[in-house]
Amino acid sequence: FQPPAPRLVVTGRAGWMGMGRGAGRSALGFWPTLAFLLCSFPAAASPCKILKCNSEFWSATSGSHAPAADDTPEFCAALRTYALCTRRTARTCRGDLAYHSAVHGIEDLMSQHNCSRDGPTSQPRLRTLPPAGDSQERSDSPEICHYEKSFHKHAAAPNYTHCGLFGDPHLRTFTDRFQTCKVQGAWPLIDNNYLNVQVTNTPVLPGSAATATSKLTIIFKNFQECVDQKVYQAEMDELPGAFVDGSKNGGDKHGANSLKITEKVSGQHVEIQAKYIGTTIVVRQVGRYLTFAVRMPEEVVNAVEDWDSQGLYLCLRGCPLNQQIDFQAFHTNTEGPGAQRPAAASPAPTAPETFPYETAVAKCKEKLPVEDLYYQACVFDLLTTGDVNFTLAAYYALEDVKMLHSNKDKLHLYERTRDLPGRAAAAGLPPAPRLLLGALVLLLALLPVFC
Repeated sequence: FQPPAPRLVVTGRAGWMGMGRGAGRSALGFWPTLAFLLCSFPAAASPCKILKCNSEFWSATSGSHAPAADDTPEFCAALRTYALCTRRTARTCRGDLAYHSAVHGIEDLMSQHNCSRDGPTSQPRLRTLPPAGDSQERSDSPEICHYEKSFHKHAAAPNYTHCGLFGDPHLRTFTDRFQTCKVQGAWPLIDNNYLNVQVTNTPVLPGSAATATSKLTIIFKNFQECVDQKVYQAEMDELPGAFVDGSKNGGDKHGANSLKITEKVSGQHVEIQAKYIGTTIVVRQVGRYLTFAVRMPEEVVNAVEDWDSQGLYLCLRGCPLNQQIDFQAFHTNTEGPGAQRPAAASPAPTAPETFPYETAVAKCKEKLPVEDLYYQACVFDLLTTGDVNFTLAAYYALEDVKMLHSNKDKLHLYERTRDLPGRAAAAGLPPAPRLLLGALVLLLALLPVFC
């Protein structure tokens, strides 16, 4: 497996507690980092049962079960139970990054709360959902739990940005950069003070470099009186309409409904509204694979405590250079009837039994008549995977942009041109505007001759 970015392996008191900014209970401030790691590894990958230990500790120390601030003995008992669980699975967890991160976190918290290693343990308790008509149905929320009302009462409306990931995989960043990446394994998509999103990309077919998103983990961090920490997880052929604890809102707090999950189409389309941070997330399953789209205020996008050591954050920084595929070179090698597909040594080798170029173009044109980067991504995916469902993935990704992007002039992105020396660059513009701009430059150049 490929572990997440190294910055997620956080040990030491400052590191674990630093991830808990905004948490209502500082003793559990390490949870976002821990959950982010533990939820990132498929359970079937090894017999290591660290995820079960994690879930039991979460049940014992969250929501109505959470120990009071001065109830150290109960919290220590929960920690000892957690430590016992990790020891029982230690033999099968050797080399597991999530397991070792959990062990370091437990030791650190035991030291902070002066917990002895010997003493009573607690029985794991399952979280109970509120009765019908209670917090699941509440519509009133504190003003602090509505981003636009609380953060911008006396200021201009926030500037919203968009990020999306789809197909083999294609990334549109918060700054409207469009990249095609390899990024096989687990990668952080968003990592700020309020939200963590991690994707896992796996090969589509044997013998192909094509990868697609097979798993998605979203962690909403505990926030004031608005929401408890919530985790949403989706995998291939499993797109739940609820968080992992079975709830559909932010928990037991007064502002619980400022975080809500709605199943738009069963097993195919889920939308999560996080009003307390002004964020909307759309998750889809198209074919066997997942797509992700988010609308988020710039203030939330950039809410990072230590910017210099932020590390990877794909939606903000884009894919690392060594993970990017040369989209332009690929299309140059495949455009036109009878063109040769890239050889195995090229940045994007094709899979067996893929579509001919002409067929790929025809199928993509049906859904994406505008020849923008979404259309080009569609053609790319059909040539690399042979899976016609990737046509729909590109189509729905563009539909999500239309719904979520705040600047309607930037719905379509166009391939940047490689201009010859001495010629004006018109990167990012469609063919017609490029021609007009070229004519304008020529006119301006000749103007002194006639004047």
